[in-house]
Amino acid sequence: MNKEITHEEKFFIAGSTGMVGSSIIRKLKEKGYGNKDYGGEILAPNRNELNLLDLVEVKNWFELHKPSVVILAAAKVGGIIANSSYPFDFIFENIKIQNNVIEAAWLNDVKRFVFLGSSCIYPKFAKQPIVEESLLTGELENTNEPYAIAKISGIKLCESLRKQYGFDAISLMPTNLYGPHDNYHQQNSHVMASLVRKFCEAELYKQPTVTCWGSGKPEREFMHVDDLSEAVIFCLEKWNPNKSNAPKDQAGNPLYFLNVGTGEDISILRLSEIISMEVGYQGKVIWDQSKPDGTPKKQLNVEKLKSLGWSPRIDLNDGIASTIRDFQATHLEKT
Repeated sequence: MNKEITHEEKFFIAGSTGMVGSSIIRKLKEKGYGNKDYGGEILAPNRNELNLLDLVEVKNWFELHKPSVVILAAAKVGGIIANSSYPFDFIFENIKIQNNVIEAAWLNDVKRFVFLGSSCIYPKFAKQPIVEESLLTGELENTNEPYAIAKISGIKLCESLRKQYGFDAISLMPTNLYGPHDNYHQQNSHVMASLVRKFCEAELYKQPTVTCWGSGKPEREFMHVDDLSEAVIFCLEKWNPNKSNAPKDQAGNPLYFLNVGTGEDISILRLSEIISMEVGYQGKVIWDQSKPDGTPKKQLNVEKLKSLGWSPRIDLNDGIASTIRDFQATHLEKT
């Protein structure tokens, strides 16, 4: 178990067209992976080429292409309103995607498998900063419970396959992500993307007010998607949960999933101020407290991953500035 990753690997990035998947592909190429001159390849089928909700299609695709490393970055995602409005979709589609890809990877003897979860797996009132051992110790935030349950099932499926059959699967739990190719939908986007869109459009169209959801009091941790991609590749190369020096839980048992984040959080109010200043917006901000706040605070403890030698690199202010530039260049004229 845990064989060395080489430049001859055939990578399959499930969810390759999304924010996370496209970033992982960029970072793999930067590090020399996927180079056909060395026998490497990066497989990145889109939804039309591979329907991850269809088990037969997924199994046939695996048997035909035989990837050696699989990174599961595909998921149905969205903000608080999307999760609250479509609970069936979020639990059903995510579990189906996960089960199909994980089963096909296991049956086709994939060398290493990475499952990407979410920090929403942890209890709503977990002690801060949240350690991995907090999983399943309390009730979930009800606005994203279906999505969280799906992600928890993925973690446990990977862990169980590893224990029972020796399948080399690891899982990473990223904090809130942002960056290029994010979803900027007016209703279904996450908080960072939503605020970037609101303030960029307000400045462009000289709107006198911007309405933000909730009270602005909740605190969230944000990490640039490229930092997550660096962490994914780092863990593929460096993390073997079975080694004696690998992170352990509080009882001394091996951990098969790790938090990925910056370890620092910020209030939504302060985040809106940073984005507003970066955009140059000088109008009034109104907080619509009829909209839900969600979990009051969600800050990850990332010491276990840092103990292996990984740390995030992108400063939040720099990351926000680059994200705003990307949105202005790619979306404003299309809105």
